Parts: sequence; C-alpha cells; structure tokens
Amino acid sequence: MADEKKLYIKTYGCQMNVYDSERMAEALGGQGYVATDTPDDADMILLNTCHIREKAAEKVYSELGRFKGLKAANPDLKIGVAGCVAQAEGQEIMRRQPMVDLVVGPQSYHRLPAMEAKTREGGKALDTDFPEEDKFEHLKSRPKAKRGPTAFLTVQEGCDKFCAFCVVPYTRGAEVSRPVDRVLTEARDLVERGVREITLLGQNVNAYHGAGDGGDWSLARLIWALNDIDGLERIRFTTSHPNDMDDALIAAHGDCPKLMPYLHLPVQSGSDRILKRMNRSHTAESYLKLIDRIRTARPDILISGDFIVGFPEETEEDFQATLDLVEQVKYGQCYSFKYSTRPGTPAAERAQVGEAEKTDRLARLQALLSDQQRAIQDAMVGREVGVLFEKTGREPGQLIGKSDHLHAVYVHADPSMIGQVARVRIIESASNSLGGELI
Repeated sequence: MADEKKLYIKTYGCQMNVYDSERMAEALGGQGYVATDTPDDADMILLNTCHIREKAAEKVYSELGRFKGLKAANPDLKIGVAGCVAQAEGQEIMRRQPMVDLVVGPQSYHRLPAMEAKTREGGKALDTDFPEEDKFEHLKSRPKAKRGPTAFLTVQEGCDKFCAFCVVPYTRGAEVSRPVDRVLTEARDLVERGVREITLLGQNVNAYHGAGDGGDWSLARLIWALNDIDGLERIRFTTSHPNDMDDALIAAHGDCPKLMPYLHLPVQSGSDRILKRMNRSHTAESYLKLIDRIRTARPDILISGDFIVGFPEETEEDFQATLDLVEQVKYGQCYSFKYSTRPGTPAAERAQVGEAEKTDRLARLQALLSDQQRAIQDAMVGREVGVLFEKTGREPGQLIGKSDHLHAVYVHADPSMIGQVARVRIIESASNSLGGELI
C-alpha cells in the first residue's frame, strides 16, 4: 500500500500493558499503520510505559533520548508516550523532551487516531483524562487476523485499595469492570481467530463486577460463562487481591473444567505490622487460611505470589515473619523486589530501610523461593500434564508450551501441534522449565 506507515511499539511492565499495546496497534491500523520490529524505519514510535518501579520516568526519558538521531534524520517521525508514566507526567514529558509529539494516558488510547491526525497537521497531542466513555467499546478490531494460541483479555481496570506503595489508583483510576456481553463477545472473537487459552486481566481482577443478566456478575460467574465457549480450552486470571477471593471463585477452582490449577495471589509481606503499614487490609493468618481453603478446593493448585522486602520501617523480625509465611505456603513461582519509592505514595515519605539491608533480605528471600520453585518442578517428573503448544523451540523438532500449572515445557513434536493441547509425561526438570514426551 502506498500510504502504509510503520508503527513501532515498545511495551514495558505488566500483561495489561501488553494487551493495551495490541489495542493501540489496532486503533492506529485504521490510520494505515502496520507493525515493525525496529524503531529504525518507523513512522511512529510509541512507548507504552509502566510506573510501578523506581525511577520509571527517568528510564523513559533516557529511552526517548536514544531516538533523537532518528527524529533528526526523519523530521516526519512521530514519537508518542503512552501508559502510566504518561498519565503521571503529562505535560512534563513534552517540556523535557520537545521532540515528543503525543502523550496519552491508559484510559484514553481509543482517542489515538484523532491524536495522531493532529500530529500529522503539525500539532502536539496530549490526553491524560479519565473519560466517561468505554475505551474498549470504541476500539473495534480491524479485519480478523489470525492469533496465537494464547491471549490476554482485560476485564477490569483500576484499583480502590490504595496500598501505601502503589501508584495504580492514581494512574489507572478507580475500579471499573467491563460489561459481561462485551467480554464474552471479545472472547468468542479471540477463539475464532485461533486462541485456545485466555488470561483475564485486571489490577484487581477478582474484584470484577461487570454488568450482566440479572445485575452485576462476579468473576466466578464470568468464568463459568467462558467455560461454555466451544473451542476455548483454558482459562486463567491475574492479578488477584486476597480480600476479593470469594467462596464462588474458590469453588470454581475445584469445579470448573477449563479453569487452570494456577493462582497468582500476592501477599507482599508476612508481617502483620508491615501489612497494616502497607494498607493491605489482610493479615498473615487470614492469608494462610485462604490458601488452605483454595488448596482444599483444588489440592494440586500452584500458588504464585509477590513480595516487597525492605518496606519502610521493616525490621529483621518483620522480615523473618515473611520467611516463615513462605515456608508455610510453598510457592511454585514468585516475584520479589526491593522496595523502591513511588512519588506521591504514602510510603515514599516514611523512614527508609538501608539499601544494604534490602539487598541482603532480598537475596535470602529469593534463595528460599528458588528452592521451593525447584522442589515443585522436580516433583513434576513422572507426572502426566496437559501442555498447550505455543511455538517452536531452539532445537530442531522441538516445541515449547505451557502446562496446566504454567510451567514451560519442551517436547519433541511435529509443528502441526502448535495450538493444540496434548498429554505429556514429564521426564526431566531444568532450572526454569520441564522436559517431556508425548503420551
């Protein structure tokens, strides 16, 4: 096409940003853009940013600096910043980096086509509003392209929890759930395009309360409706808050055939004193009891979690309480980080733990978590699992897929099996994956 333009999107952070980037690409597809894997030949560069880590904004400014040469060589190149840093920084991005043409917050990317058109007329475009209209409803997909076997589907955005360390309520806004019919329509569309596994996304996905028949639906009811879609073989969801794991959702893990035995349920700390300072609204004991109930419903479930070490005012005793909780839960996967300040959050103003202490505690926690993860992987050897094959592996004749428990599994199999779920016997455990053979 003569008017075809190339779009380069770099995505930072969470799965929701991955989903958002796909929708932004679809929105700009109507303006004649096609995706490119390199910024060097792009007509538009779009950074979809995340504000959850320390110095996130500075990293974005540094990345933008790398594009100055491209902009100098091609004055028609348009550069945009999207996502949570865009929401938080707004006009400051354009002030510090005048070469930026477009800044759009995560709730406004359905307005990208009009914003892009404005930049083509020589103007600048800034939109960090929290609009009343449903951005998802405004993003109608382009002609149905074939998809891979897995996909993300955002069902809920925003957060009302206001944890003391987190910027999400300020960058994503209050909790909003998509209506049931729109979620189910998008899910069916994904399945028609080749998707076999859908992961439902939300900042607090288990707080879902979308409007449906008879009133608001819970996440559990939505999962049961998805379970009835022919061709959809697997359902997952992330990220959950302990306070929103209701009885119906716990029961679904034991009863719903397509809901996979994997649950990401962050606790952040094992110290009740620190949990209170974090404004987490649960205790270590209530979390452990919740884990027991979930495992009663689904004994083979793999539990994943998040931990922050070195939170302001955390003592060695507080940290030991975290290690004690980890010992009791036995995590199959985990994400753990040193606390870093997020400007504008309550914890940023408190007495900070020394960097050396944070580094030491993180190393000790990660060593324990790694031992648990490896022990759970090793225990899989000899078991039979379902594997959804997603792509070819590094070795000839090798396919890579994910097990029911989200373990990466490599198997020698024909490429025609990509997109299919097959029974596999696990025969070896590597550092971050499992090896298997087709049954």
